[in-house]
Amino acid sequence: MPTYTYGKTLLKVEDVSLEYDGRPILKHVSAEIRDIICTDHVQGQVVGFLGPSGIGKTQLFRIIAGLNKPTSGRVTINGQDRPVQAGEVGVVAQDYPLFEHRTVMSNLLLAANQKEKDDKTARDKVIQYLTDFDLVDKARLYPVQLSGGQRQRCAIIQQILCSDHFLLMDEPFSGLDLLMLEKTSELIQKVANMDELNTIIVVTHDITAASAVADHLWLMGRDHDAKGNPLPGSHIVETYDLVERDLCWHPQIITQPKFMEFVREVKDRFRSL
Repeated sequence: MPTYTYGKTLLKVEDVSLEYDGRPILKHVSAEIRDIICTDHVQGQVVGFLGPSGIGKTQLFRIIAGLNKPTSGRVTINGQDRPVQAGEVGVVAQDYPLFEHRTVMSNLLLAANQKEKDDKTARDKVIQYLTDFDLVDKARLYPVQLSGGQRQRCAIIQQILCSDHFLLMDEPFSGLDLLMLEKTSELIQKVANMDELNTIIVVTHDITAASAVADHLWLMGRDHDAKGNPLPGSHIVETYDLVERDLCWHPQIITQPKFMEFVREVKDRFRSL
């Protein structure tokens, strides 16, 4: 098992509840993401966020991004004593939205200039990311001229440039073939490990893909009454530490029996929700 310690709390969901017309949607949701410090390499954080359809993942997603306000509770980042604000957490939606009338370079400069006051610094940052993500030769193209994978990379760069180390990804594995799924998993890990403070939350239904890419999993569900009926309001019912279980940061981990056993464990819990 790699040598690691846990550092400061980077993101904290504090007793978040949400109601619509008096109906509980989220109920006392609490979770946190801490900095993972490894002695021999840079290690960012990747959290897989799982749950059945209609359980409230989208609502919590938007609250974590600072786009919606909860009825009570709050989400904080970097130990700040205030709720997260829109723009501090980047959001990569399923369709990878970019400005279609702007080139790749123009899209990314627009994002970089939101944080960098100096134009040269912004341009240098964009060029560095384009280099890191093998997109330098696409800088003058328009989004419509990109493949799906290239567009995804541009959308990720765009959000990294204008946010503060935090990235929410909505169903990044949806509809992918095996090759693209593997490439997307590698991309997520690459982004996370570009900086120790980089923190990615992947919202997905794909338990195997989430387990393969994440160091922690959050599983959202509802409590049940004595008759087995679900109670109103969902929360995080299970968290899994894959670091502690020695189930991450290993090449070909998905082929190991202990990984497949873990996926079965999560799927069984998922079916019980």
